[in-house]
Amino acid sequence: MPDCCPGRAVPLFCLLAFTTGTLSAQSAERAALPPLPAPIGVPKPGPVTDAPYAPQPILQGGVVVALYPPGSPFLKLDRVREAEQYNLSQTVPGRINSIVNIHNPSIEVHLVDRSINTGAAVIVVAGGGHNTLNVGSEAADFVPFFYNYGINTVILRNRLRRDGYNPQTDAVYDTLQAIRLVRAYAKEWNLDPNRIGVMGFSAGAELTAATAVRFEEFDKANGAAGDPLAGITSRPDFDGIIYPGPSPFAKNRVAPAIPRNVPPAFLVCGGSGDRVHAIWAMEYYNAMLALGVPNIEMHLYGNGRHPGDPLPDGTRMTGGLTDRNHTPFGTWQFRFIDWFRDLGFLQKAGVETKAAHDVAVFVTQPPIVERPPTPPAKP
Repeated sequence: MPDCCPGRAVPLFCLLAFTTGTLSAQSAERAALPPLPAPIGVPKPGPVTDAPYAPQPILQGGVVVALYPPGSPFLKLDRVREAEQYNLSQTVPGRINSIVNIHNPSIEVHLVDRSINTGAAVIVVAGGGHNTLNVGSEAADFVPFFYNYGINTVILRNRLRRDGYNPQTDAVYDTLQAIRLVRAYAKEWNLDPNRIGVMGFSAGAELTAATAVRFEEFDKANGAAGDPLAGITSRPDFDGIIYPGPSPFAKNRVAPAIPRNVPPAFLVCGGSGDRVHAIWAMEYYNAMLALGVPNIEMHLYGNGRHPGDPLPDGTRMTGGLTDRNHTPFGTWQFRFIDWFRDLGFLQKAGVETKAAHDVAVFVTQPPIVERPPTPPAKP
């Protein structure tokens, strides 16, 4: 050590000068680090061929099945060969944030280990305003989350308005077809055919809400003998409606008849901070409540915005499973698991769920008749 102050304690500036000089010498002698390797296993769309486009898995191990056979009247034959387009994260290699240009809609199935399998399957339907399909935060992230509970996850890639499709018909049909398709392969995938439901987010929740009341008309219209899914119901056994777009019960729509075996529903939304979507959630809830439909649960959070909305700190609200700045809204998924467990979907596969039992009882009961208001008493 340099004797910059002989006979005295070494001052701090002497130690810092010595240390800095030593580190500089070592840095000069050290070889440069090798360049980092490029990311591997980054997903990419499949090639364009003369056959209908073959959707590729967005997560490792996914089993991808097209919703409709080649030549189906549901498909646009002049566009079905076009490849999907991925919007990849700029900071997380291999993460697909969203997908567009979907002309051959599909499901991607992710199964859980046999030792923990409850037989339940959630078909997740991402949002994106019918302009994109946000499969990162509102689909792929749920695969490991649901796995921990023995729940199988199915990612739906439905057609979008931006690509020339009608959300209220084409995209709803995709969602109903996905339910039929998963149920058709229930035995092969070790699923309980009575525990197959949907969970949608924002624009995707607009679709899942529609499945709860439109499955009967879809099944009747698609029950021809030549259809391999004929006789397999598209009714969801449960319905997740997360910060939803307008449901069939929105004020500017003609409300459909509610089937007596309408499935139980779980609704989540921010409150006054996401007022429009909260109103849409309440319209669905109130329609079910008016009939006394069992097992309809709703959570409106006092502190919550819609994904993408600006926040006071200059950032934007996130969606899906994200923490949402440590607010209670960021733990809504555990409220869903509570509800899911309460209805019996996490018990041993093959056992009748409380949800199914309650629906069966409800079907046998006479409908609730609204009584006219009692006139005021005469003075």
